[in-house]
Amino acid sequence: MDNRSVLLIGGGGREHALAWKLAQSPLLDSLYCAPGNAGIAETAECVDLDVSDHAAVAAFCADKQIGLVVIGPEAPLVAGLGDDLEAQGIPVFGPSKAASALEGSKGFTKDLCTEYGIPTAAYGRFTDAASAKTYLAEQKLPIVIKADGLAAGKGVVIAESRDDAEAAIDACFEGAFGDAGAEAVVEEFLSGEEASFFALVDGDTALPLATAQDHKRVHDGDQGPNTGGMGAYSPAPIMTEALCARTMERIILPTVAAMKARGTPFKGVLYAGLMIENGAPKLIEYNVRFGDPEAQPLMMRLKSDLLPALLATAQGQLAGVTLEWESDAALCVVMAAKGYPGATTRAPRSKASSGPAPLRAPRSFMRAPRATGHRLLATGGRVLGVTALGDDIAQAQARAYEAVDAVDWPGGFCRSDIGWRAVKRGV
Repeated sequence: MDNRSVLLIGGGGREHALAWKLAQSPLLDSLYCAPGNAGIAETAECVDLDVSDHAAVAAFCADKQIGLVVIGPEAPLVAGLGDDLEAQGIPVFGPSKAASALEGSKGFTKDLCTEYGIPTAAYGRFTDAASAKTYLAEQKLPIVIKADGLAAGKGVVIAESRDDAEAAIDACFEGAFGDAGAEAVVEEFLSGEEASFFALVDGDTALPLATAQDHKRVHDGDQGPNTGGMGAYSPAPIMTEALCARTMERIILPTVAAMKARGTPFKGVLYAGLMIENGAPKLIEYNVRFGDPEAQPLMMRLKSDLLPALLATAQGQLAGVTLEWESDAALCVVMAAKGYPGATTRAPRSKASSGPAPLRAPRSFMRAPRATGHRLLATGGRVLGVTALGDDIAQAQARAYEAVDAVDWPGGFCRSDIGWRAVKRGV
């Protein structure tokens, strides 16, 4: 790495976890983050940079001699930030705008799965409510209604009744999700157990990462509406070695080959949301970036230096790269403002820690934008991801909730059962 400075794009818990891990690299000279947050500021220089202004980002990179840009969130990827930076000769970890369609359009991904024989749920794509409802009338319940575009993890409704399904379709086409709802996917409901599978991809080579399991529903027992994620743990016991190999063979590698064949090779991290039933994985959807909150336990467990792996991915040199992982488990509990995933209000909360914690101590990965004295001002929604390591999921869970209990935030809440499936299995 000639230029040993990195620019990280984003300001959430995912980016805090990535910044925390990148800052440990002996290869790194300077780490910048745009826009960053109060937690990220402990390990990186946060810069006031409008990431939607691609020319301004490129100018910053030239001025600071940035050797790698790591794009955390999906929106800048779908907007083509990576393309515009690479056009200026700036290495980027993250897919092109065309390759980001794997997340930017659920319909695109479903069609690709059909064309290349990748196992997924049966579906229909629609650009108007009437056609979607006609298709709905012939389907079994429950059924899944998805806004086609980016909706911050909230554009998915699992409808138990036909009335609920029709209401979800109407919401899509009446603007509840903005431009993301200009098209909708009506999809077969898959039963089983969900898992998250991640792989670094350099256009040709795919390197699987540690497995994880997210908790999408807002309330205990997996009840209530879908969210961006209320907690996660790693590893996911359901993802056995054989099942990981099957996922690579039937889902990840065919997708990598398909994107290359289409002339839009995928480079970055490919995140497959899976449904596992009777030992067989099916693809629910793709994300084209690290998950939030899955990134938090993954970064806690990663023993290897993250920076060389991201750089090798960006440069198409992933072949031969290996990563080491802690044998420990890691678990993240998300604390959110009351009302989430609906409307929430801004509320101050106490700072969770007074300084950098030891590397193996519980970590609080923040989404708060700024510090005010000894307090952090949160902007509602998901605010904090409290993450801990343990010998197993049960111990990591106990340590994470002990740290949660130390957070003084009357306006917040969290699920009390993150990791329940693994704990029930006794692993």
